[in-house]
Amino acid sequence: MYLYGQYCPVARAAEILTDRWTVLIVRELLADISRFNDLQRGLPRISRTLLSDRLRRLERTGVLERRAGSRGKPTEYRLTPAGRELQRVIDLFGEWGARWAFGDPRPNELDPIVLLWWMRRRVSLDRTHRRRIVIEFNFCRRPQQNYWLLIEPKDVSVCLKHPGLDVDLVVTADLTAFYRVWLGHETLSEALRRKQIHLDGMPADVRAFPHWFTWSPMADTVRAAVNNRRTTGPQTTTQSRKSLHTTISL
Repeated sequence: MYLYGQYCPVARAAEILTDRWTVLIVRELLADISRFNDLQRGLPRISRTLLSDRLRRLERTGVLERRAGSRGKPTEYRLTPAGRELQRVIDLFGEWGARWAFGDPRPNELDPIVLLWWMRRRVSLDRTHRRRIVIEFNFCRRPQQNYWLLIEPKDVSVCLKHPGLDVDLVVTADLTAFYRVWLGHETLSEALRRKQIHLDGMPADVRAFPHWFTWSPMADTVRAAVNNRRTTGPQTTTQSRKSLHTTISL
């Protein structure tokens, strides 16, 4: 842990939270992701060693507690009340990022498996009303194009191989476009109209698909930032970003 040597609440908080990956680990924990392997699935670029180190540090500083599993069950990591209070910090990070730092995606930021992992935990099981739903995703221009979400009453699985079950709905999409819909840059209806996303299945399933998910928790924040940019106009936004860049450069 880097110590700033300043007796200041901001410095103390920064000592705990500003190491690489720590804020994203807290983001995952706030989404009730509590097991080590599940945390790494949401953060596939972090090494297991570094993830272990960051979790130990958060435990030492009172942000989380480690609960040993019984009878062979895996260890769980749960936020303490202090950790839960970080929801406000993460929300403000997201609002600031959506407003000032969230432009077009970089190519290495578009990971279909991470996207489906996010979707997996945002399925509205109370709206599916089916014994099983299998959704096939065909993301264009990827080395491996097809993935599946298997939705069952008590579990949702991301499948990298065909699950051997009848597919109810096929989603063919440009990966960038689906990310933009998921994160609130644009609506599903807009992407469908532009033919960036295509849904193929029974009409009832095609109509129900948008309601099977609660979508990204950041979607409303991103949508508000997009609408604000449309209201203020591109010139004002560009000038504000230049001003922000100048301030950071100084």
